[in-house]
Amino acid sequence: MTNPAYFIFDVKVHDYDAIKPYVEKVAETYKAFGGKPIVQGSSAECLEGSSPEGRMFILQFESIEKAQAWYASPEYQAIIGYRLAASDANAYLVEGIAG
Repeated sequence: MTNPAYFIFDVKVHDYDAIKPYVEKVAETYKAFGGKPIVQGSSAECLEGSSPEGRMFILQFESIEKAQAWYASPEYQAIIGYRLAASDANAYLVEGIAG
């Protein structure tokens, strides 16, 4: 059994018009790799350390390999520039625990 993987994004959008093409297409890119959102645009309450800069998004994949394949895919790479230009973000890929 493989461990699930999670992409965690902390996104602070500074140009809502410029990010629209990304928002319109991102779901079809991660769904093609079995990705599913488990946190979508939620604010995070900081209990320790530094607060996130923006809103939190977490995508779950069945494995690290699937998550990496999604991120490197031509479909995702074709739209990532919209997010990078329109926001400031931190992105993390972490391996979960098989349940």
